Amino acid sequence: MTAVEHDADVIVVGAGPGGSATAYHLARHGVRVLLLEKTEFPREKVCGDGLTPRAVRQLVRMGVDTSEEAGWLHNRGLRVIGGGVRLELDWPDLASFPNYGLVRTRLDFDDLLAQRAVAAGAKLRTSVNVTGPVLDPDGRVIGVEAEVGPDKAPATFHAPLVVAADGVSGRFPLALGLAKREDRPIGVAVRRYYRCPAKHDDNYLESWLELRSKDSGDNLLPGYGWIFGLGDGRVNVGLGVLNSSSAFGKTNYRRLLTDWLANTPADWGMTDESNAEGPILGAALPMGFNRVPHYTRGVMLVGDSGGMVNPFNGEGIAYAMESGELAAEIAVQALARPAGAERERALTAYSTELKARFGGYYRLGGIFVKLIGRPEIMRMATRHGMPHPMLMRFVLKLLANLTDPRGGDAMDRVINAMTKVAPAV
Repeated sequence: MTAVEHDADVIVVGAGPGGSATAYHLARHGVRVLLLEKTEFPREKVCGDGLTPRAVRQLVRMGVDTSEEAGWLHNRGLRVIGGGVRLELDWPDLASFPNYGLVRTRLDFDDLLAQRAVAAGAKLRTSVNVTGPVLDPDGRVIGVEAEVGPDKAPATFHAPLVVAADGVSGRFPLALGLAKREDRPIGVAVRRYYRCPAKHDDNYLESWLELRSKDSGDNLLPGYGWIFGLGDGRVNVGLGVLNSSSAFGKTNYRRLLTDWLANTPADWGMTDESNAEGPILGAALPMGFNRVPHYTRGVMLVGDSGGMVNPFNGEGIAYAMESGELAAEIAVQALARPAGAERERALTAYSTELKARFGGYYRLGGIFVKLIGRPEIMRMATRHGMPHPMLMRFVLKLLANLTDPRGGDAMDRVINAMTKVAPAV
């Protein structure tokens, strides 16, 4: 067989947070990285735009300036509204994570991370739509097929390792026969931007556990909502519905959002269509490792492509960036070994380590999703849990996955023990 000239040591498909984090950490270790993005920057993404301290830690690890002077809106914690109670919970003070969250639109957030990867030495090519894998005679992936530029010129790129960070669609893993697992949780989220001077610089992320329309009375609308200030006169407003809800797949989610917002205070401006900026956009939230294996045949799955959204809170960016850093660390070690069985042994450690880090936690998240999908349980939990700040601080740590792994307080030790005894998904 004729030897193939490689265009890179690693090809990363998709320059979202997971792909850019992967490319950054690879390039920092001297690996030749080709980062392929199908769109041009800046570009829009459907997201809540809110970052917990878990995501902030990953930004710091990439050398990103997260100061307010650099355009970030800082927040102190989470404001939870439900059961007739309004509770402000500060992010926990931990050794392992910063004690602040951030908000920034994906319009320039993704561009910023991609430029960090480029500064570290990665080669970024935009308007490159990867259409499928290149396979060797043994069925191992040795590159990608793509369409380049507006004229969709065909192109082939070769590398001994490919990282699929192509998001919810997961077209690259699908081309390898890696379909989503139907037994894992999935959500649907919709969001819209509104001009809202009253809440635009809020220093708490706001989460609504109960949604009501003007005419719903005591009947709850399905799902949970959020309002995140952007600091520029606007807010990001959205809601999510999980597949454990009877309304999943049977609801007009955009109408659901406007029904809920019609019940918000008039001075917020969200009842006035003229304050809206852009359409209501939606996206799926692939949760709890709903596509596996995370390494097979020369391909590593990162972020949404591997179904890594947190089932407890719908957070995806932190786990995309963490899995990207982990993939890079393992790829560096694997590429230092000769091709063949020895390298494969190193690469299979990726799936093993992901399961060790998040498998038990995601198992608990799957149980949580099933429980809150039942309106009577959700109603009981909010009415009896919300009046107890100590309990809600525990819930915040659990939902945001914010504990110190060693030491920590009693809450940390309980949560860490729960995730260890839970069988990994």
